[in-house]
Amino acid sequence: MEIMQGKRTAILSAAAFAQHVNACEAIHLDIGTGDGRYAIHLAQANPQWLVIGLDACRENLISRSRNAPANALFIIANAGNLPVMLRGTAARVTVNFPWGSLLDGLLTARSSVIGGLAAACLPGARIDVLLNGGALAQAGRSLFDGACQMRDNLADAGFDVLRSANLDAAALRDIPTSWAKRLAFGRDPQGIHLTAAARARIHAACARSE
Repeated sequence: MEIMQGKRTAILSAAAFAQHVNACEAIHLDIGTGDGRYAIHLAQANPQWLVIGLDACRENLISRSRNAPANALFIIANAGNLPVMLRGTAARVTVNFPWGSLLDGLLTARSSVIGGLAAACLPGARIDVLLNGGALAQAGRSLFDGACQMRDNLADAGFDVLRSANLDAAALRDIPTSWAKRLAFGRDPQGIHLTAAARARIHAACARSE
């Protein structure tokens, strides 16, 4: 896997990744991590976790990967083509305010993005997806319709959707991501938080595909 360390990139071998995995209690995968603020927050608050921030745009990762704690990794990869080493590793997955190709993938049934999420999850893994109205409007959908479509796609991929909660400006201000702060003080301060859990059959399907 290609990782970002400040302005430099490096290849993380399977053996080196295994050392990181063996040293942690659980893996939290933050997909579309952007500038990495949320991943750093998680790693600092949970030193027993390995927090992996993943983004296709390496420039986004330069600043915060430079001084990342030892339990944080920043991987350069597309959500629709996750590294094989991440398969079946994540106990927690977050996707915060996706837009562009990541959002399109989440809104498309049986897409490579949805399939990648399923493949990365351990049985029972929790996934949290935060959606905002502005990004969905650009994708030609309302916030409600987009959330409904995403619930259906997650259910079809083997997740049980546990909760759907509306986010107002106050709730957005409490979320430790750079984009949440912008949304909270923007023209359309609203969003939806979806929480789902991976069924055991996801892991079985991944095992059969190897």
